[in-house]
Amino acid sequence: MTSNATPQPRRVLAARRIVLLASVAGLGAAVLFAGPGVPQITAPSFATSARAETGQRPVGFADIVEKVKPSVISVRVKVDGGSRTMGMNNRDLPPGIEQFFRRFGMPDVTPDEPRGGGRRNFVTGQGSGFFISADGFAVTNNHVVDKAESVEVTAEDGKTYTAKVIGTDSKTDLALIKIDGRNDFPFVKLSEASPRVGDWVLAVGNPFGLGGTVTAGIISARGRDIGAGPYDDFIQIDAPVNKGNSGGPTFDVDGNVIGVNTAIFSPSGGSVGIAFAIPADTVRAVIGQLKDKGAVTRGWIGVQIQPVTDDMAESLGLNKAEGALVAEPQEGGPAAKAGIKAGDVIAAVDGRPVKDARDLAKRIGAMAPGSSVKLDVIRNGSHQTLTFVLGELPKDQKQAKAKGGEEHEQSGTELPRLGLTLSPAGGVAGAGSEGVVVTAVDPDGPAATHGFKSGDVILEVAGKAVSSPADVRKALADARSDGKRAVLMRIKSGDTTRFVALPLGRA
Repeated sequence: MTSNATPQPRRVLAARRIVLLASVAGLGAAVLFAGPGVPQITAPSFATSARAETGQRPVGFADIVEKVKPSVISVRVKVDGGSRTMGMNNRDLPPGIEQFFRRFGMPDVTPDEPRGGGRRNFVTGQGSGFFISADGFAVTNNHVVDKAESVEVTAEDGKTYTAKVIGTDSKTDLALIKIDGRNDFPFVKLSEASPRVGDWVLAVGNPFGLGGTVTAGIISARGRDIGAGPYDDFIQIDAPVNKGNSGGPTFDVDGNVIGVNTAIFSPSGGSVGIAFAIPADTVRAVIGQLKDKGAVTRGWIGVQIQPVTDDMAESLGLNKAEGALVAEPQEGGPAAKAGIKAGDVIAAVDGRPVKDARDLAKRIGAMAPGSSVKLDVIRNGSHQTLTFVLGELPKDQKQAKAKGGEEHEQSGTELPRLGLTLSPAGGVAGAGSEGVVVTAVDPDGPAATHGFKSGDVILEVAGKAVSSPADVRKALADARSDGKRAVLMRIKSGDTTRFVALPLGRA
């Protein structure tokens, strides 16, 4: 994946399920029933003894809720499912709508009959949002209003308004909408303070169409990466949120918005006490650009990057597993023009240390295109500083494509202790002319454990270009003689290039 310092995707455990929180239903009427026996939740008191002495009521959130709840809105969208004739199935829907359905389950749809006998299908989605100004600007999630033909907003007082989408940003899943006709909407502010783990929070929104629902909890963690994208930096909360809470605010005890609810961790699709919110500082930066120009621009250096593991740190001669490892600079990109090469480790931006690949992506993305940036780079154990001008992140980036499942020749040279069978790239159809192709991987070997698969092309071993299995063997032998416990290999999978630190065995 070529991006403005975009981390390589990480493997996600099969049991993990991150669910976006918009709720989808058919156009037909739907009735939700709330059963009896719903427990009343009261915030724990941290002044029990004081209450016993003074007779005061338990500490609660009623005053905060009364202050902020009027600013929260329910968002209802109408999405065009496309035209189809009788007898077709869900696979005939447009790709974007199919993805929408896969997230939330395929609903029943109520078709409209246009002239010509075709069936046109519409679905409605539900989410949440909140006003940020008296003149009707409101924040919600991109996935709530994405591909919407119409957006309808219901305020706390029950009045319904038509909203227009001012701008969206899919990379942070944020959207800005506008309701015209009034200048006295109740609104809330984004928090300026940095929230702490353990702080009380309130989530307000429209779960399952139940507008104005309030739940309470604490901040469970910060800086969560849930695999949603290169700018993941979520606040984790344990206030119960569900489908329909998407785009709704999470408040602190001062009534300021500390985050926008966007996803939950759930094996079942319902709340299990783990929810994720986009931090207020990210919301402020993105919404500011959407309001000013209807789109978000980001700085871009044009490299594929990945985290530095402990094994990689040893192979690269680093003291600690920190920084962002450049797997591939994009040809013609700002980084390549400045002299950055594959195998470089970006250690600092403008003098501030880079923690990891995600940290680099977030910081570069927050900078304006055209601004000057200074990168501290470690190359072959030596430090150097490169200064250049940032480009603008392309709106339609070329996505990396893995070649999984293709047939490859199984003949070749075996490295049994690594679990690899290799052939020169020139001898494998479609593999190109550079490097050595992996034609077979032992599923029980160390290479499989480290993500190697048939069709991968090994470009370098220990910083040396390889063109034959013999080159690979020699590079491994040299690494062993140097006392290395692991060897760094540069691998190409489809359009993606990455580094892998493979433990050394006897080949």
